[in-house]
Amino acid sequence: MAVLDILIHPDPRLKKPAAPVESVTPDLRRLADDMLTTMYDAPGIGLAAPQVGFMQRLIVVDCVKEEGAPPRPIVMLNPHVTWESDERSVYEEGCLSIPEQYGEVERPAEVEVSWQGLDMIGQSERFSGLWATCVQHEIDHLDGKLFIDYLRPLRRQMITRKMVKLKRERLRA
Repeated sequence: MAVLDILIHPDPRLKKPAAPVESVTPDLRRLADDMLTTMYDAPGIGLAAPQVGFMQRLIVVDCVKEEGAPPRPIVMLNPHVTWESDERSVYEEGCLSIPEQYGEVERPAEVEVSWQGLDMIGQSERFSGLWATCVQHEIDHLDGKLFIDYLRPLRRQMITRKMVKLKRERLRA
């Protein structure tokens, strides 16, 4: 399993909607494994295929944070929110494609998500807390939306300028 390069904002691929996964191939399985490896290496709690340059509706998440608790990696193909609570919650979100930048984002506190697993069998689960925030954040990536799109324009522009500078510095290194 390989650690993949994570695209850094601004990158036009991060703003494009991803195509549905039609079938599971050995390449797609390898991509899912590599995405989990990349997410854990970062370290992060979620990663969407567009963030590593693959424009398919595939996300991986694992929000287990308790010391000593077993990991709970979930691979979701074609995930979509089927229900959301009226209750809202605010989390300070970050993103592997926008390193070291954070912002408070308000989202539904609970969501029901349906998706297909790597066996293409449909699954559904209700998520709350950090899991709900994470899965909504990653599904947003599949629709070409970033957490900074929820922030005020001035804050969004400031973060984007920092990312442009970071990308320039990385090119020079």
